[in-house]
Amino acid sequence: MATVDECRAALDKLAQRLATNAAQAREKLDFDRTLACRVTDLEVAFHGRLHGGQITDLTDGDDPRAKIKLTSSSDDLLALVNGQLNVMSAWTSGRIKIEAGMMDLLKLRKLL
Repeated sequence: MATVDECRAALDKLAQRLATNAAQAREKLDFDRTLACRVTDLEVAFHGRLHGGQITDLTDGDDPRAKIKLTSSSDDLLALVNGQLNVMSAWTSGRIKIEAGMMDLLKLRKLL
């Protein structure tokens, strides 16, 4: 099981990766949404905003009103961010849960 700090670092890594490719991601994701990431085995959550292809304002705590919600175990979160776990396979097998509107899922798919 990964630690809270490792999960936070993984989300920071994802945010940095998106920031590096912001111009390209902005073309793919022209929307502004709140997001939450819930880590089930550690009983922690993080939240922020996806804007212009970048994750901003990433902080500890849940946002029950977030428009995009990812729920996973700590190990699966790290594997997703590190490219060791395919998002679609993990989602269809139930290893991760993604709650979002249909249009948001289609836009997110372009990024993932």
